[in-house]
Amino acid sequence: MEKNIKNFALIGAAGYIAPRHMKAIKDTGNRLVAALDPKDSVGIIDTYFPDADFFLETERFDRHLDKLRRQGERRIDYVSICSPNFLHDSHIRLALRNQCHAICEKPIVLNPWNVDALAEIEKESGYRIYNILQLRLHPKILELKAKVDQSPVDKIFDIDLAYITSRGRWYHISWKGDPAKSGGVATNIGVHFFDMLGFIFGKIRVVVVHHMSATTVAGFLQYDKARVRWFLSIDSKCLPEEALVKGMRTYRALTIEGENFEFSEGFTDLHTRVYEDILSGGGFGLDEARQSIEIVYQIRNAQPLGRTGDYHPFLLKHC
Repeated sequence: MEKNIKNFALIGAAGYIAPRHMKAIKDTGNRLVAALDPKDSVGIIDTYFPDADFFLETERFDRHLDKLRRQGERRIDYVSICSPNFLHDSHIRLALRNQCHAICEKPIVLNPWNVDALAEIEKESGYRIYNILQLRLHPKILELKAKVDQSPVDKIFDIDLAYITSRGRWYHISWKGDPAKSGGVATNIGVHFFDMLGFIFGKIRVVVVHHMSATTVAGFLQYDKARVRWFLSIDSKCLPEEALVKGMRTYRALTIEGENFEFSEGFTDLHTRVYEDILSGGGFGLDEARQSIEIVYQIRNAQPLGRTGDYHPFLLKHC
């Protein structure tokens, strides 16, 4: 029996993460029919789907999706969204308006009330909104979740999280450097960690920010089963000595009860696994995405307390 091939469109084809979506579409045996980006540096499409139509203007792309829907044969089933954070909401609406399911990169939106509005539109349209929360499918994360689920009910884990990913001057000129467009550092590089922690350790109870600048944010989170001291930065000056001597530009450390938890490997095919999950009837929707959006919103609007209380030790050296 011939496989039921799904038609995809993609928004944000020139972005860093777009090739992972193209690969996932190809790996799952489906096809990319149309792609959109205001930038034309999209030669990567040739690696995966050279016959895909490409558009520079949202209006023409929207019209094309509508035309395909009316023709029936090549109508789009899913729209994959890899655009800048502040455009996710609009592009999800575009997908649903064209009677397509939406698969959106994180953060799915910037504010909690945007999640509420999309939930209404999702219900009205009958089409689904999925969020790429790939760490929930990482084998090591699933092992840790199983271990935590089997721990005593009153067990609270002590966790330290540090993630430093150096960015150059371009970052502050791009949309990522504008908190109104990206949500700031905590949203841009931290939202997937906050989602992962919630997936493992439960509901968020306390959100504290100790330090906040254009490059570095640090604070404390209390989940049902975890106390988390966290430190996020895009400033290379915050890299620890052990990273500098190795010439590393990125440093990631997660310790649980004082022991290092290593999950650096296994990221390569996670987008494909997310697509497989969605196409088989699973997927992570608005309900799963909501808590991490609430956390980063609270962080963005918090008043930093300074070095007081339970703060991450990196603050002593760097802030």
